[in-house]
Amino acid sequence: MCRVAIRIASHPPSTIHKSTFRRGAPPHPVLLFEKDKMTTILSSTLGLWRLMLAVWPWQLGNEGKKMRVKQVSTGVIFALCIACFFAGSLFNSRTWTHPSLSRDINVTPFPEIHKPTPDCDHQRLLMEDKSADVMEQATRTRHAVGTLDITIPKLETQLGAAREGMVYGHQKEGNHSVQKAFVVVGINTGFSSERRRESLRETWLPGGDKLKKLETEKGIIIRFVIGRSATPGGVLDQAIDEENAKHHDFLRLNHIEAYHELSTKTRLYFSTAITLWDAEFYVKVDDDVHLNLGALVNTLARHQSKPRVYMGCMKSGPVLSKKGVRYHEPEFWKFGKEGNKYFRHASGQIYAISKDIASYISTNADILHRYANEDVTMGAWLFGLEVEHVDEYSMCCGTPPDCYLKARAGNVCVASYDWPCSGICKSVERMKEIHNSCGEGDRALWSFSR
Repeated sequence: MCRVAIRIASHPPSTIHKSTFRRGAPPHPVLLFEKDKMTTILSSTLGLWRLMLAVWPWQLGNEGKKMRVKQVSTGVIFALCIACFFAGSLFNSRTWTHPSLSRDINVTPFPEIHKPTPDCDHQRLLMEDKSADVMEQATRTRHAVGTLDITIPKLETQLGAAREGMVYGHQKEGNHSVQKAFVVVGINTGFSSERRRESLRETWLPGGDKLKKLETEKGIIIRFVIGRSATPGGVLDQAIDEENAKHHDFLRLNHIEAYHELSTKTRLYFSTAITLWDAEFYVKVDDDVHLNLGALVNTLARHQSKPRVYMGCMKSGPVLSKKGVRYHEPEFWKFGKEGNKYFRHASGQIYAISKDIASYISTNADILHRYANEDVTMGAWLFGLEVEHVDEYSMCCGTPPDCYLKARAGNVCVASYDWPCSGICKSVERMKEIHNSCGEGDRALWSFSR
């Protein structure tokens, strides 16, 4: 849009310096001129008054006497008027041409109005073209930012994978790429749990060729997760090596197994798993829990489009400060006064996290604080992040009749266990019975398509 500029004709009164009115400041030239002018006026007035007294007839009213004066001719009066006219003209000329006044007052007889130039339309078109260029540049910038949002998590994952591989002894060969998968299911187990592992292989965990087919066709990776004994290469480690040579279903961690180190083990599991498999989800489950794999992968698939998901049976139990009791929390004071409850977190029997969260744990493993209870530790890591907590009730099922009735109603449970035992009570003896009552059948698992 073309603008019409108007210059104000008169100079504002603010051009008179404020220093003129300060006490003790030297007088401004304009004021000196005004003083001379007043002196001239007073002198002229006094002279004219004396002249008029001399030539004009006046009546003196003192005691009724009249004083006669000599009559003045008309020519003298006319000459006096001409003299007054020229004196006034000289005064006006001095007023308007005074140098100090002309420096302070800028007089413009008429305002100047700049009319719109004839090429306004051309300028408007140029401005529109520039606006279009700015919008196009902004669009490109938004696209670049979106690309970075996608690229940065991938780079962080690769960085964490490289670092964790070197730290925990799982560095892959340079020419071997990370295997793609949909989900990695890590079954937490120990050296003394061989019978539990066998109960799972006989029920819901496929073995042999089926396990390999599940990986290649469905992208479902299942491994028993275990560390090492305090005496490397001892009897306990040899027993695990022999079992793994037979079933090929173990993930060994560079970690010394101990009950009070479950938080460390969980951190190492996610950090190691992401170096070996590029999966959409990573699941941790205990070896005394019944799991329906088909229900699990279909439940996870519903949340696949979300960037950061933390899924499980959410709870908020009391913070136990008394020593000697089960689940005692030595750092209870961090959670407030005595009697407070924990923040919401997934129960430790089973929970799932998405890839971005596993990458976060891998990248920041060295500075993630570990509490006494593993499930609380995981909840604490994610409590202050932009993570969606999904309270999945199908991961909270009890053993029969609970899971049996839900299965018959068409609501097959993802996981079943007993709350008093933090797993299935006497799981080795009861796992097959529970699987027969609450299992989903093979069709649900093999019909899954990622």
